[in-house]
Amino acid sequence: MHIANPIYDVIFKYMLEDDKVAKLFLSAIIGEDIIELDFSAQERTIEIPYERTSEISYSSKERAPLTVCRLDFSAKIKTENGFKTVIIELQKAKFLSDLMRFRRYLGLHYQSANNTYDERQEKVRQIYCIYFLDYGMDLPPRPVLKVDYIVRDAYTGDEFPVAGEFVSGLHHRSWIVQIHQLRQNRRNDLEKILSIFDQNNITDSRYILDVDEESFPEAYQQIIRRLRKAGESSQKRREMELEDDIIKELQDKERQIEKKEEELKEKDKTIAELEREIAELKMKLKPE
Repeated sequence: MHIANPIYDVIFKYMLEDDKVAKLFLSAIIGEDIIELDFSAQERTIEIPYERTSEISYSSKERAPLTVCRLDFSAKIKTENGFKTVIIELQKAKFLSDLMRFRRYLGLHYQSANNTYDERQEKVRQIYCIYFLDYGMDLPPRPVLKVDYIVRDAYTGDEFPVAGEFVSGLHHRSWIVQIHQLRQNRRNDLEKILSIFDQNNITDSRYILDVDEESFPEAYQQIIRRLRKAGESSQKRREMELEDDIIKELQDKERQIEKKEEELKEKDKTIAELEREIAELKMKLKPE
């Protein structure tokens, strides 16, 4: 079966705009049962006007996403004792330089008075962070990593079950999906679902993946159907092409900046050498 490639932000966002698909997908990642899901008041994806020239007929100006995809959800989760509401911050990034941006964005969530659930704004919601990384990092070589808080006695090292608002309100859980670590061997349902990102399945077009529909658990077939629908859309294909163009332009600009920085370093080095030579000449010209 052919599906649109969700490595592209336009397709990733399109997939999660479907409420049922988003609940299935996010529940699988966090391992909890999401029964209600809403985009937060301000969806934090970024779009810019982009002018493109091509042999194919496009409008003179179209909009396409930047390489940063950020989505916020308010999720109601079923628990053993009832329900809880959490903030799910989902970020998908293509460049290694995104670490500081992740920190800044997380800080905004901790500061926001909107991330509370009582009228006096005293009860803080837990924050769940999900990161999709499309590059190598100094992380264990696994497709999905879970980072959780652990409470220990500092003297004995004894661990305690996490309970109460203090720890959950000041710390957050994280899930890191390393796209480049996805492999053919799927150890559980989550890794089977995430195989929609496996770039080994690219067809003649990098915008389309060829996947085995039967390899996906029945409960998650809606995700595949959603991506198949995107793959059949000429509009989504055009948006992926625009995204490629913007990424290429950003990479070209980064290379230009790096080149300029290297040139400046060489100039500074040359100036320092000249200053040293001048100082040596002055010393020689001093009378004995």
